[in-house]
Amino acid sequence: MRRTKSDAKIRNFIGFALEGAYRTDFEQFWNKYLPFHQLSIWLTLPVETRSQIMKRTKTVLQFIIFLSLGVFLIWFSTRSFTENEINRVKQLVFNAKLGIVVPCILILLMSHYFRAIRWKMMIKPLGKHPSTLNVFFAVLTGFFFNLLFPRLGEVMKCSLLGKYEKIPVDRLIGTMVAERVIDLLCLIVVILLTISSQMGLVGEYARELSLQVISKIKASPATIFYVVILIMGLTILVYWLYKKAGDTALGVKIKEMVKGVIEGLVSIKKVERPFLFVFYTLAIWFLYLSSIRVGFYALEDLVQLGWVPSLTVLTFGSFAMIATQGGIGAYQFAVQKTLALYGINEVSGLAFGWLLWSVQTVMLFLVGPASLLLLFIKNKPSKTISSN
Repeated sequence: MRRTKSDAKIRNFIGFALEGAYRTDFEQFWNKYLPFHQLSIWLTLPVETRSQIMKRTKTVLQFIIFLSLGVFLIWFSTRSFTENEINRVKQLVFNAKLGIVVPCILILLMSHYFRAIRWKMMIKPLGKHPSTLNVFFAVLTGFFFNLLFPRLGEVMKCSLLGKYEKIPVDRLIGTMVAERVIDLLCLIVVILLTISSQMGLVGEYARELSLQVISKIKASPATIFYVVILIMGLTILVYWLYKKAGDTALGVKIKEMVKGVIEGLVSIKKVERPFLFVFYTLAIWFLYLSSIRVGFYALEDLVQLGWVPSLTVLTFGSFAMIATQGGIGAYQFAVQKTLALYGINEVSGLAFGWLLWSVQTVMLFLVGPASLLLLFIKNKPSKTISSN
């Protein structure tokens, strides 16, 4: 009934303006030119429903924007290629040595397995002991869903593992956030290693970039001041809203969620074997690096490249995977431009970028749905047949 009254008010107001000022047949105008009158229905929807619709819309828009950027970068990386050069790229990718591609896939799968074991170590301090296979399948499923929509994988792997292992999802999200912090620190270490091992090649560029950033900060110190004030203001606002929620149903729910996330974050301090935890962390990134190093042998033009170029590809490739949806376009472009630093022509560089990206993506499109199915089968309740 609320929708009818609200809709009628809007109709009457616009009708009065149109019929009084322009002598327009309002009913015809309304039905033909104003389909947005359904806005009144939107305003009467529950807040939670509108919030869900907005979140889904945001996710779809992110997907479209990132995918569009990826398509643009694909065009940008081949814009100067002739038809023969494009065919050469295809030939290099499809004729890559299968005996090298398969080990690369196994190396990547091993890195995901180590990631699953490390995640399990972070979950144990929460008083839960999930199955290693369940954690492994959840990790693979998460990587697969990340290819489809931004950040969907993190939500899916926490939800699936929480469902099958009876673990609160908010606590799992806390451990996932801690994982992302660790990966960020590892990426910083990789960047520093890349710069320090090739000071003559990328060190000068990094130094110039740093000087530019510092000069901009010096030129506009007020900007830094405003940023600090903004961060402090947001912190105070969040704290005030958190306290104001009090003991209401929403407030209790928010407090429980925040508590779960904090417990997940501090779980890293409570791992039973910290040295083993560090070993798995280093192993994950070493396997990422090894997949690139071994991959060089798949193309004849790249067999002479060693560990240092692999490190550089890992660095810029990691940023590229974040830049666009699933790294499409950005990863190939980053690898192409990175290998150009080592004298590799653009055709071979782009072909290697496509090869690495295809190996990772095709592997996840195969093992992702399979892992989701295996999770269901493994955790399917067994039916017992009782005899009368």
